[in-house]
Amino acid sequence: MQLSHRPRAVRATFDDPNLVSSAGLVPGMALAESARLRELADEWLSVPTDKGANAGLKVASLVAGMVAGADSIDDMAQLRHGGMGRVFGRAYAPSTLGSFLRSFTFGHVRRLDAVASRFLTGLADRTPLVGQAGAAGDGEFVLVDVDDTIVEVHGYAKQGAGFGYSGVRGLNALLATVTTAGTAPVIVAQRLRKGSCGSPRGAKRLVTDALKTARGLRGVSPGGLLVRADSAFYGRGLVLAAVRAGAEVSVTVRLDKRIKATIATIADDAWTPIEYTDAIYDEPTGQWVSRAEVAEIPFTAFASRAKKERVPGRLVVRRIPDLNTGKNKTAGQQDALFDVWRFHAFFTTVGTEAMDTITVDKIHRGHAIIEQVNADLKDSALAHLPSGVFAANAAWLVLAVMAFNLTRAAATLTGTELAKSTTGTIRRKLINIAARITSSARRITLHLPLGWPWQHHWTALFSQVCGPPTTATP
Repeated sequence: MQLSHRPRAVRATFDDPNLVSSAGLVPGMALAESARLRELADEWLSVPTDKGANAGLKVASLVAGMVAGADSIDDMAQLRHGGMGRVFGRAYAPSTLGSFLRSFTFGHVRRLDAVASRFLTGLADRTPLVGQAGAAGDGEFVLVDVDDTIVEVHGYAKQGAGFGYSGVRGLNALLATVTTAGTAPVIVAQRLRKGSCGSPRGAKRLVTDALKTARGLRGVSPGGLLVRADSAFYGRGLVLAAVRAGAEVSVTVRLDKRIKATIATIADDAWTPIEYTDAIYDEPTGQWVSRAEVAEIPFTAFASRAKKERVPGRLVVRRIPDLNTGKNKTAGQQDALFDVWRFHAFFTTVGTEAMDTITVDKIHRGHAIIEQVNADLKDSALAHLPSGVFAANAAWLVLAVMAFNLTRAAATLTGTELAKSTTGTIRRKLINIAARITSSARRITLHLPLGWPWQHHWTALFSQVCGPPTTATP
C-alpha cells in the first residue's frame, strides 16, 4: 500500500458533526435493549444520592463503551463525538460514570451480578449463544469451567491489591464459563477478590450461582452439566457444591501421598495409549502409538470426612515419560533401565457408561479453554481496573463480563464465521466501523464504507435486531 498523495497535499480536520466511529454500536445496543439491559439495571440497582440516578442509562453507557473497546473511565468519552448524539440519547460524561461506580458498595455489586445473569438469559433467548447442545438425551455435557486470574494493577491507592500466586501485584478475578460443543464460551458468574487470596476462596458460592444461571439459558437441559477445574479448586467446597446442585465434576487433584499410593495400585496392563503430542495413529490395529497413556481406578474423594461429605467417583490418570535428563540420568552415563513417568490425575464423577477413560480424559483437558476467556477480557475492558475503590473495580468486572457476552451474542447473529472469534476481532469487523449519518423523512441512515469486507455479517446483525418486526403467521 502506498499513500496516494504527497504528505503536504493531505489535510485533516475534526469538523464533521455527522460521523460516528463505532456504527456497530447501533445494532449492538439494540440487542442489549431487546435483552432488557436498561430495564434490569433500573429494577435491581438503587445506588444512593444523585450519583445513582438513572442507573439503567449509566450501566448501558458503560457497557456500550466497553463493547467499543474502552478499558478505562476516560475511554468512555468515545461515546460523545460527532453524530453519536443523533443515534443515541443520554451518553454520560466519563466523570459522571466514574462517580456512579465509586458510589457502589458490596451489596450493589451483588445486585449488578443479578443484572448480569438475567441479561445473559435474555441474550440467550434472542440469539444462538449456547446453541441447542445439552438437550435431554443427546449424550453431550454442557461444560462449566471455573478458574481465576490476576489482573495487574499499579499504584498504591488500589484497595485490595496484593501479590498472589503469580507473583504479580493485582486483584484476583474468579470466573465461571459455559461452553457447548458448537459454541464459544460465555461467562455465567464472576467475582473480584483481593490479590493475595487463595484460588478456592468463594468458589463454592460462585459454582452454585453459575449452575443456576446455566440451567436458565435456552438450549441447556436441566441435567448434563459438567464442572471442570484445576487442582487449586480440588476441595470439599467446589466439589460438594457442584454435586449437590446435580452436576458432575472433573477436577485435577494434587499428587499427595494418598493419590500417589492409589496410582501405584494401577496394574501395568491397564494403561491405554492416547492421542497426544507426537502420537501416530496405526490404521491396521486402530490404535494410537503414543508415549502418553491413561488408566483409571475407582476412587472416593474426601474419604476421611463424614459419610455425607464423601464423593464416590473415578480417578483418571495420564502418564508420560519424564524426559528431564538431569533427573533421570547423569550426563555421560547410560540410559535408565526403566521409564520414569510423570503423572497427571483428576477426579471425576462422570460414570463409565457415559464416558470411557479416553473420552473423559480428552474432555477434561479441554478445561484450558477458559484461559482464552481470561486473555480475551484482559485484551478488552479488563486491561485495567480503573478505580482505587474496590467495589468500583468489582462493578467494572461485572460490566466487562456483560460487554463480553453482548459482543459474543451479536457475533452469533452474523453466522458461524465470527461466532467463535475473539471479542477484539468482532470489534474490528462489526463494531468499530466509521459511518456518516444523514436524515430524511424522519429516518436516520448510516452510510458505511463501500466494499467493507464483512458487509454481509454487519447487515445480517443489523437486519435481525433493527429490522422491521416479523408478522405473526395466523
